[in-house]
Amino acid sequence: MAESVKRMPIIDCDVHNRFKDGKMTALWPYLPRAYQEDVREWGINLSGVGYLNGGDRGYRGDSWPKEGFPGSDLDLMREQLLDAFNVRYAILLGQELRPLGTLPNADYAAALAHAYNDHLIEQWLAAESRLRGAMLIATQDVPQAVKEIERIGRHPGIVEVLVANGARLPYGNRCYHPLFEICEAHGLPFALHTGSEGAGINGQPSVAGYGSYYVENRQVRPQGYMTHLTSLIFEGVFEKFPKLRVVFIEGGYAWLAPFLWRLDADWRGLRHQTPWVKRPPSEYVWEHVRFTSQPLEEPDQPADLLEVFKWNRAGRTLMFASDYAHWDFDSPTDAFPRLSEELQRRIFYETARELYGFPVAASAAEQTVTAD
Repeated sequence: MAESVKRMPIIDCDVHNRFKDGKMTALWPYLPRAYQEDVREWGINLSGVGYLNGGDRGYRGDSWPKEGFPGSDLDLMREQLLDAFNVRYAILLGQELRPLGTLPNADYAAALAHAYNDHLIEQWLAAESRLRGAMLIATQDVPQAVKEIERIGRHPGIVEVLVANGARLPYGNRCYHPLFEICEAHGLPFALHTGSEGAGINGQPSVAGYGSYYVENRQVRPQGYMTHLTSLIFEGVFEKFPKLRVVFIEGGYAWLAPFLWRLDADWRGLRHQTPWVKRPPSEYVWEHVRFTSQPLEEPDQPADLLEVFKWNRAGRTLMFASDYAHWDFDSPTDAFPRLSEELQRRIFYETARELYGFPVAASAAEQTVTAD
């Protein structure tokens, strides 16, 4: 952005908290004894896809605390993110356990989700008033996932329900509808984060199969989001659950408008096949779906993004995300072209505030600072 930016309050919609040892040790007190013993014997045993993404080196070089892993030290998170950028609220999405949907053992996956959510509430949300949490669920057993949402969905620090982009079925499939019913009843957005594509029991990451390199895997993430979004619309999810909101995290943004142009055109020609879809698909998106900014596309001319923002109605669909503490962290002062004051206010605070029910920011809290 410009050299001088407003120090407006920010809501960061994608922050990755981790365990100190990068493993499961901190979860043992929250797990049934049988699973504690299994983990001690065999490890966490989550499925991966084998791409080289740096592993524990896929983080900012300065984000490593004296002890532990990036994202595991609250004081460092305060220093580098919350205090540095006047982040009023940061939504924690976890890291190690997001591939829950890759596990063939549905009971173990549900137990991990239960344990992680209790750890999140007790060890993170209770320690810092600016933190909010996305609760994890395991979709292998939808009734168990519904019970988990019922169990902690009313907790004031829990603001959304989180699953991975990688899945066995597109999320509009009717087997998931009980999840949307309980999300709607609790006022919780249903959020998807990239990851787990092609891992474990999930389907292959793209219609062409598996690429050889991580960069190939990274580029097909929007294909998964396109699939899920099409499924949500044409399975009638937004008609059946009119108060449901869905968030797509870390899957790009520039693809949205051309995709919706094609979707609207196909709906007009094929609407007789899905008569319950009563409006053009784009209208459901403008009303029900939100996207996060990181990783923001980087055209040769940064100002070209402003045209994309216009097409995508960024003032109502785009929310800021830093992806702290990963290597491709987006600084709020550097990641965007020059925005109008109103658009900046919408992206950095207001759209997320409306979605998650956060307080209105006092304009008097804004002040001018010089960007690094």
